[in-house]
Order: sequence, then C-alpha cells, then structure tokens
Amino acid sequence: MEVSCAFPTALDTPDHVALAERLGFSRAWVYDTSQQSPDVWMTLALAAERTERIGLGPGVLVPSLRHPMVNASATATLCALAPGRVAVAFGTGFSGRRAMGYGAVTWKFMDAYLRAYRGLLRGEVVEWEGARMRMLHPDGHAPARPVDVPVLVGALGPKGGAVAKDLGDGLFATLQIPDYVGDFPWSAYLLWGTVLDDHEPVDSPHARAAGGPGWALSLHGAYEFGGPEAVRALPGGDEWLAVVGKAGEDERHLSVHSGHCVELNDADDAAWRAGGHSTLRDVTLSGTTDEVRRGLDDLAARGVTEVVYQPCGPDVRTELERFLDAARA
Repeated sequence: MEVSCAFPTALDTPDHVALAERLGFSRAWVYDTSQQSPDVWMTLALAAERTERIGLGPGVLVPSLRHPMVNASATATLCALAPGRVAVAFGTGFSGRRAMGYGAVTWKFMDAYLRAYRGLLRGEVVEWEGARMRMLHPDGHAPARPVDVPVLVGALGPKGGAVAKDLGDGLFATLQIPDYVGDFPWSAYLLWGTVLDDHEPVDSPHARAAGGPGWALSLHGAYEFGGPEAVRALPGGDEWLAVVGKAGEDERHLSVHSGHCVELNDADDAAWRAGGHSTLRDVTLSGTTDEVRRGLDDLAARGVTEVVYQPCGPDVRTELERFLDAARA
C-alpha cells in the first residue's frame, strides 16, 4: 500500500509538498476548497517547480467550481510542469460546496462533466452547455493531445460507484470505505489522525491540535448527512448544536464548516471540551505507533491501495514523520 499525504491548501503548501517528497511520501493531494484556500492549481504549479519525484494532484476537484475547459487546461499545464507525476481526483463537494451553502452536485452532472473533461484532454470536440468546443492550444501552450492523466472519482454510494467504474481509473474515498473499494486497481483513502505517545490521553493539547480537525469531521459529516439528531447521538453533540444553532439557517453552514480540516471552530471546541474527544480513536486513525500500524494493515486488507494522510496542527514535519514511521513499522 502506497503512503501519500494531503494538504488543505495554504500559502505554505508548496513547501510542505517539497518536505513530503524529501521524507518519502508517494504522492501529495491538495484540496480544492476555494472558500478558505488559495487556488489549487496555482499551488500545485508552485509545488511542481519545487519537486522532482512526488506525485501531484488536486484531491478532490469540485466540478461546479470551474468550466471543464478550465480544469482540462489546468491539468494539461500541470502535466507539462510535472510530466508523469499528475493524477486528478473529482468529488461532488463536501466542504467545497456545503461551506458555501450549496448541496453536493448530482451524479448525473458529474457523469456529464467527466465525459466532457476527459474528451477535451483526448483532443476531441465535446459539447457543454449547448456549445461544441475543443482544446485549441497551439504548440508551446500545452502538451499535445491526448493528455493522458489518471482520474480518480470520490464516491461512497452506489451511484457514485457506478460513475467511478465507468469513467474513472480509480476510487478516492474518505469519511468511510465503500464495500466496492476492492473493485478498483487504485483505491485511495483519505484519513486524519495522529500518532500518540504511549499513555498519551486523547484530550492532550497535542491530540487536540493534531487529531482534532479530523475528529471534527465526524460532527460535520453527521450534521450534513444525518441532521441534528445524528449529531445528538455523538458525545458533545448537544454542545456542538447549541453553538451552531446561534446562527440563522441561511448562514448556519458558515458555523459548521469554519476551520475545515485545519482547526477546531467554536462548535467543535465546545463538543471537544464536553467529552467529544473520547471518540478520537474511533473516528480518526489515532493511537500509538503500533495501533496506527494495525489500522493501516486493516485498510490494506479491505482493499485500499493508497492511504492518504493529512497532517494537522502547528508541526507538520513531525506529524508527517511520525505517521510515516508508523506506516513503515
């Protein structure tokens, strides 16, 4: 199983990608979260210039944020900057849409988008929004078509799985592992957590900073997919809802997704202090070196071929090093 990393795009992400290459990670995925991040393609271009070996790609692109020609052109540009190192993942938009008040894009839209995007990279004339178009880049403006780049699809349910099998080269999963993960030759799984010292409590300052942002996704996901009742079933859920509920319904998503994958927001902090931290080991890959190693072995046994770890907290280097040491143990 390959060991890769991911970053919630920030101004220092290109340097973190270069660090990940030096440490030995296979690939670096960068988030497409426009509501809180610098542009994913600019960031990947800078990372390409600072690296030589590590794989690069957006994980995951949210189709509604850009015209398929824009993503096709950006993909071709990155392939020119980092030949042989690029892969692209697409998803329906968890925080990339919900943090702006929208729902996820439909799988019908994703299907049409991927067909147009892949057709453009092959050099074909495609139809989008009632118009016919083709990549017209002259020599020196993009690599010659076809531009061959692997495409992974972020899917959990049966509709997404069908699109991934039909139009993707692999699966990009997170939050949970679908039953069909083993059906793909390339199955990447994005996870969060931290390697704890022996006897370190799960509510330590280190556990909060390094594991907390990933832990908070259990609350965010429960709210988005199951509603308030699903949150109430979690430790600290009532306290979390009390904070989120202070915002009006038309802006509640701002309270839910603030700090996404970076830090605990006010609601997350209230839940953590109310005992929510007790589920850290359950909802993230957090534990001692041996426990993390066993967790990775379990993922491999279930069909995951690439584990994608996002470090959190102020000391990215140490989190990357500790996770890689656990993976190699």
